Amino acid sequence: MLVLSRKKNESIIIGDQIEIKIIAVEGETIRIGIEAPRSVQVHRKEVYELIQQENQLASLQRPNWDVLKQLVSKNQDSSDVE
Repeated sequence: MLVLSRKKNESIIIGDQIEIKIIAVEGETIRIGIEAPRSVQVHRKEVYELIQQENQLASLQRPNWDVLKQLVSKNQDSSDVE
Protein backbone atom coordinates (compact mmCIF):
# COMPACT_ATOMS: atom_id res chain seq x y z
CA MET A 1 0.00 0.00 0.00
CA LEU A 2 1.31 3.42 -0.92
CA VAL A 3 0.79 5.95 1.88
CA LEU A 4 0.99 9.66 1.02
CA SER A 5 0.51 12.85 2.99
CA ARG A 6 -1.42 15.62 1.26
CA LYS A 7 -2.64 19.04 2.35
CA LYS A 8 -5.70 20.99 1.28
CA ASN A 9 -5.71 21.71 -2.48
CA GLU A 10 -3.00 19.12 -3.16
CA SER A 11 -3.64 16.19 -5.51
CA ILE A 12 -2.69 12.64 -6.30
CA ILE A 13 -2.64 11.46 -9.91
CA ILE A 14 -3.45 7.84 -10.79
CA GLY A 15 -2.42 6.84 -14.28
CA ASP A 16 -2.95 9.57 -16.87
CA GLN A 17 -6.63 10.29 -16.29
CA ILE A 18 -7.54 10.13 -12.59
CA GLU A 19 -6.92 12.97 -10.15
CA ILE A 20 -7.79 12.85 -6.47
CA LYS A 21 -7.74 16.28 -4.84
CA ILE A 22 -8.00 17.15 -1.15
CA ILE A 23 -10.84 19.69 -0.99
CA ALA A 24 -11.17 20.24 2.77
CA VAL A 25 -9.99 18.91 6.10
CA GLU A 26 -12.49 19.32 8.95
CA GLY A 27 -11.50 17.50 12.13
CA GLU A 28 -11.37 13.79 11.29
CA THR A 29 -13.28 14.27 8.04
CA ILE A 30 -11.50 14.83 4.76
CA ARG A 31 -13.42 15.90 1.65
CA ILE A 32 -11.91 14.72 -1.60
CA GLY A 33 -12.72 15.41 -5.21
CA ILE A 34 -12.18 12.79 -7.90
CA GLU A 35 -11.80 13.57 -11.58
CA ALA A 36 -11.96 10.48 -13.75
CA PRO A 37 -13.33 9.51 -17.16
CA ARG A 38 -17.01 8.57 -17.21
CA SER A 39 -15.99 5.04 -18.15
CA VAL A 40 -14.33 4.61 -14.74
CA GLN A 41 -16.77 3.73 -11.97
CA VAL A 42 -16.07 5.51 -8.68
CA HIS A 43 -17.86 4.32 -5.53
CA ARG A 44 -17.39 4.55 -1.80
CA LYS A 45 -16.09 1.17 -0.60
CA GLU A 46 -19.28 0.28 1.30
CA VAL A 47 -21.39 0.99 -1.80
CA TYR A 48 -19.02 -1.05 -3.99
CA GLU A 49 -19.30 -3.99 -1.58
CA LEU A 50 -23.12 -3.80 -1.67
CA ILE A 51 -23.07 -3.79 -5.47
CA GLN A 52 -20.82 -6.85 -5.45
CA GLN A 53 -23.17 -8.65 -3.02
CA GLU A 54 -26.21 -7.82 -5.16
CA ASN A 55 -24.43 -9.04 -8.28
CA GLN A 56 -23.50 -12.27 -6.50
CA LEU A 57 -27.12 -12.81 -5.43
CA ALA A 58 -28.43 -12.04 -8.90
CA SER A 59 -26.07 -14.56 -10.45
CA LEU A 60 -27.43 -17.28 -8.14
CA GLN A 61 -31.08 -16.69 -9.04
CA ARG A 62 -32.61 -18.68 -11.86
CA PRO A 63 -34.89 -16.86 -14.29
CA ASN A 64 -38.59 -17.65 -14.22
CA TRP A 65 -39.13 -18.40 -17.91
CA ASP A 66 -42.93 -18.61 -17.56
CA VAL A 67 -43.08 -15.00 -16.38
CA LEU A 68 -40.77 -13.91 -19.20
CA LYS A 69 -42.93 -15.72 -21.77
CA GLN A 70 -46.05 -13.98 -20.42
CA LEU A 71 -44.38 -10.57 -20.64
CA VAL A 72 -43.23 -11.19 -24.19
CA SER A 73 -46.68 -12.47 -25.15
CA LYS A 74 -48.40 -9.40 -23.65
CA ASN A 75 -45.94 -7.11 -25.42
CA GLN A 76 -46.60 -8.80 -28.77
CA ASP A 77 -50.37 -8.62 -28.21
CA SER A 78 -50.25 -4.88 -27.45
CA SER A 79 -48.07 -4.17 -30.52
CA ASP A 80 -50.58 -6.04 -32.72
CA VAL A 81 -53.33 -3.60 -31.62
CA GLU A 82 -51.38 -0.55 -32.80
